Amino acid sequence: MPDLIHIAAFMIAGCVAGMMNAVAGGGTLVTFPTLIFAGLPSIVANATSTVALLPAQVSSAIGYRKAARSVNRWLRVFAPVSLIGGLAGGILLVRTPTHVFDTLVPFLILFATILFMANSAFNKIFGARLAAMHGTDPPRSWVAGAAVFQLAVAVYGGYFGAGIGILMLASLGMLGFEDVHAMNALKVRLGFLINIVAALYFIISGLVEWPSAAIMAVGTVVGGYAGAHFAQKIPQSRVRSLITAIGLVISAVMFYKQFG
Repeated sequence: MPDLIHIAAFMIAGCVAGMMNAVAGGGTLVTFPTLIFAGLPSIVANATSTVALLPAQVSSAIGYRKAARSVNRWLRVFAPVSLIGGLAGGILLVRTPTHVFDTLVPFLILFATILFMANSAFNKIFGARLAAMHGTDPPRSWVAGAAVFQLAVAVYGGYFGAGIGILMLASLGMLGFEDVHAMNALKVRLGFLINIVAALYFIISGLVEWPSAAIMAVGTVVGGYAGAHFAQKIPQSRVRSLITAIGLVISAVMFYKQFG
């Protein structure tokens, strides 16, 4: 059982992650390093972080339940590849030697941070694509390409997970989505499918440190609720800058810890 200091750290990290995911995304950039700094092995920390963030994802999915009705068609297309990819990523993580994953961690966090920083660029690129495709169905080649891309995103999501929301928005942009709420509804559901199948595999494999996951999960629910309440009152550009700074600092610390 974690001591009081670790309990407080996990609760705070969960709250911050829940707020981040509700406002702008990137919660894994807080939960995963917190578990690492608390002394958990990197693969166990990754598995525990995945499980701890699931309740917040359920809350988000419920929050977008009305918008989800318009994306059932695409959910049927992307759900199978998301489940397959998420499981494949989870299996890949479990079979990765700890020392190899330790070496990859700083690069994974930096990659996720760069993805987060690139979100506005994705929006501009695919915003033009949306305008060009207004009122038309995407060609089958675009659907096939988006499905293949989603499979790759799911594998990465099952393996590490940070930044998959941004990658999924890119794949949905390929299909000409016009309603941002519909995009978010589909993204949240696909992200949950990716993480739940990976989480189940981690649980079966005995990788989850349950006391830490439970404490952090409570924090994510509290933070997610608060984040949803205050999301429209906080300038998102400021929040994104803060999350980017957190990601870069954590990347630097991880690089120093691993290679310094």
